[in-house]
Amino acid sequence: MTEETTFEIDKDLLRESLGEYTRKAFHMLPKLDKPRILDVGCGSGVPTMELARLSNGQIIGLDIHQPYLDRLARKIEESGLSDRVKTLKSSMFDMDFPNESFDVIWAEGSISVIGFEKGLKEWRRFLKPNGFLVVHDEVGNIAEKLQQISSCGYELLEYFTLPPDTWWIEYYAPLEKRINEIRTRHAGDPKALLALDNEQREIDMFKKNPGRYTTVFFIMKKR
Repeated sequence: MTEETTFEIDKDLLRESLGEYTRKAFHMLPKLDKPRILDVGCGSGVPTMELARLSNGQIIGLDIHQPYLDRLARKIEESGLSDRVKTLKSSMFDMDFPNESFDVIWAEGSISVIGFEKGLKEWRRFLKPNGFLVVHDEVGNIAEKLQQISSCGYELLEYFTLPPDTWWIEYYAPLEKRINEIRTRHAGDPKALLALDNEQREIDMFKKNPGRYTTVFFIMKKR
């Protein structure tokens, strides 16, 4: 296993430490029997796999980045979930599903790509009557987002914010420690150092404005 692969696995493990909030949001939904779930912008599938554990449903993890989907596909196979969990390479700008295809649409950290209001409007048609949309997004403009939820045809069931220091304690601080360990071992490898520099930039952005990284879950029902 390469250092790069190990590092990506480590990042997933750190991200899994935030799974308690995925579970909290899911348990705010009513009990659903074998729901069809679409995970939009699933990345390497940390929330996707958590949803598979939480539900007995059929899940599609959708992302535009094939290496992420390849990692998710390996997780699915290793967990014996190939009959329930699938991957789909697609942009969220070009989703092509029949209307009313899903009981739940889930989006952790991805709706900002398309825009909060636009995502609410465009994804609504893919939900079955009384289906659910769960979005994990930056905490900014909460009052405006709450208004958009209502105006876009949803009933807000619940919303909650993560504790302000969650992302630092659970993810960025241990990630920075891991980066520094790898940097020491690969001091003479410019390619490896460049990749680590790219990772470090995200951490440095967090340090400059940690408040921007406070996040919120919205749990909505299609009206």
